[in-house]
Amino acid sequence: MSELERALAEIRRGTEEILVEEELVEKLKQGKPLKVKLGADPTAPDIHLGHTVILNKLRQFQELGHEVIFLIGDFTGMVGDPSGKNSTRPPLTEAQVMANAETYKEQVFKILDPAKTRIEFNSRWLGDMGAGGMLKLAAKQTVARMLERDDFKKRYANGQSIAIHEFMYPLLQGWDSVALEADVELGGTDQKFNLLMGRELQKEEGQRPQTVITMPLLVGLDGVKKMSKSANNYIGVSDPANEMFGKIMSISDDLMWNYYELLSFRPLAEIEQLKADMAAGANPRDIKIALAKEIIARFHDEAAAEAAHQDFIQRFQKNAIPDEMPEVTLEAGAGIANLLKDANLVGSTSDAMRMIRQGAVKIDGDKVEDTKLVPAAGTAVYQVGKRKFARITLA
Repeated sequence: MSELERALAEIRRGTEEILVEEELVEKLKQGKPLKVKLGADPTAPDIHLGHTVILNKLRQFQELGHEVIFLIGDFTGMVGDPSGKNSTRPPLTEAQVMANAETYKEQVFKILDPAKTRIEFNSRWLGDMGAGGMLKLAAKQTVARMLERDDFKKRYANGQSIAIHEFMYPLLQGWDSVALEADVELGGTDQKFNLLMGRELQKEEGQRPQTVITMPLLVGLDGVKKMSKSANNYIGVSDPANEMFGKIMSISDDLMWNYYELLSFRPLAEIEQLKADMAAGANPRDIKIALAKEIIARFHDEAAAEAAHQDFIQRFQKNAIPDEMPEVTLEAGAGIANLLKDANLVGSTSDAMRMIRQGAVKIDGDKVEDTKLVPAAGTAVYQVGKRKFARITLA
């Protein structure tokens, strides 16, 4: 396999689409470092593992010798990205955006090499555009073109409002690519329209259009929705090591392989061998432990990963928690007694109350003492007595 083929194999790993791959091959053949852009609006202070799917791909480009630009959308963050939204996103204040931006800079360097990363803020060019520049940019697209976007189309068909400034967002993101003369832009599958807008605007400005690489959206701990803070099904990169370990161990065996492909730095051949090992009888719990330790070592260190593993053994394996148990999804907001009854762990709410008072109910190994407890949304192992277990997801 040639150096070019190896590079392409790494770039293809875990991607949803490469548009247009033939153009990317031609760019790589030229042998010059490419400008690879990833934009992120600092709309929340924390980055979770879902965000790192794209950051890992950006890191791969760094390791292949390309110039990586992490663009913080301090200007677009005050507009609000409408991608995937069924209502207008409330804009943030400048103070909120800048406070979140500082935390983003700290967290992305848990993955990216700071010495090889160029940090940019899009207010540098968008802030100076002025009303005249905005009108010229708005004239480059039509309302009909904007309504081709799936989320806009659905909102329009349902009679839901679309604010005028939301139509500007794809144009502003596209103009970022013009300003940076990007060769490649990365984004989630929900960003495809915005990423392709960058190609169109670059063509109009006489630039070589960027290659668009979309990455799949990581499924959250509930195994259903994409990982997000709003769905409370996320693992934050700043979560304590023990908490990260427990959350990773809670995912299903099937979902584990998706996490391996999108989050692990192991070679694909090694992951395929792990799959073969499991098919041959290896315990999936041990394979999941290896994934948990790899991810925790990345965001903490090796010692923290080993300590979290030992804590898990103490809290779970030594308490004889089984590898297999019923998987139950319930609506969040119910009290602990009703929850245990609905999960068929007790026969009645009065039984649940009695078991709690006897100290026989545990959540993730921690004893429940409050009979009025309302468990938080998320996935956890619920235990009643010594033999009744269920992995319950509250969504």
